[in-house]
Amino acid sequence: MEKTSSGLQENAASLLCYLFWWLSGLVFLLIEPNNKTVRFHAIQSICFNVIVGVVSIVIAILGKIFSAISLGFIGGFLWFVFVALVFVVWILLMVRAYQEKLWKLPVIGEMAAKWAGI
Repeated sequence: MEKTSSGLQENAASLLCYLFWWLSGLVFLLIEPNNKTVRFHAIQSICFNVIVGVVSIVIAILGKIFSAISLGFIGGFLWFVFVALVFVVWILLMVRAYQEKLWKLPVIGEMAAKWAGI
C-alpha cells in the first residue's frame, strides 16, 4: 500500500473521496496531485454526485407534475427507488475503493480514469 501526499494510505484516501460526497472528492482532488488512484476516485466521486444532483432535480420536478395530476405516489416511489439505488452505489464505491479496486461506473468511470491518467 502506498502512502499519499496527505499521509494516508492509498486505500483510506480513496475511500474518503466518497465519504462526504462531492466535497471530499474535491478536497482530495486538490491535495493529491500525484497519486493517480486517489485522483481517479476523487474525480469519479465528483462526477457521481453531479449526476445524483441533476437526477434529484428531475425527480423532484416529476414528483410535482405527478402530484398535480393526483398521481403523487408515483413521484414518491421514484424518489424511494432513486435514494435506495444511490445509497447502495455509494456504499459499494467506498468498499471497492478501500479494497483497492478501481470500480468504474458506466461512462463517468471511464472519464475519471482518463482525466486521472489511469
